[in-house]
Amino acid sequence: MPRCAATHLSAPRPVAGVIMLGLLIALALSGIVLMAAVDSWTLIRQRDREQQLLFVGTQYREAIRRYWFAAPSATSRVLPRSLDVLLEDDRYTQPVRHLRRLYPDPITGSRDWGLVRDGDGILGVYSPSEALPIKQAGFGPAYESFNGTSRYRDWVFAFSVPRRPGSLPTPAPGAPLPSPPLSTSRPVRGKTP
Repeated sequence: MPRCAATHLSAPRPVAGVIMLGLLIALALSGIVLMAAVDSWTLIRQRDREQQLLFVGTQYREAIRRYWFAAPSATSRVLPRSLDVLLEDDRYTQPVRHLRRLYPDPITGSRDWGLVRDGDGILGVYSPSEALPIKQAGFGPAYESFNGTSRYRDWVFAFSVPRRPGSLPTPAPGAPLPSPPLSTSRPVRGKTP
């Protein structure tokens, strides 16, 4: 009799298989939910890095602009030769700070920026990353050129040096060279050429 009582208490085999199948389905669903959460987190993190890149790039561009316009009296305006001089501008008796600190590139995490140069001077910075940006449109007026770009490397944060009338502007990296200005002279009435 004790043998029969033991057989009635154990679960039949088909029920154990259903429970195992239910656990496997629950495990698969939780894996799918976890992967979706990781993808969502990655997307949020990438958007955050893009916002940081816009902030940091603007900080560098504005620091270069301040350096240019902060030339001491009786000296010509020049561009910084390195990013370090933005931290301590030694053209004055007391060093002037145009930038709080040297920021790393938010996309790559490196301190190595791509530099836009004009001779020995630095006009601006850009991320050397070849990754595809998530943000493709909706940039402010200062960064309309970023609309539709295919990589972060195309987000160039450069100061436009005011040029003398008649001189050509310095193009951004990868941009086509500007064509020479067209002549706008007209023949004067009453005179023959």
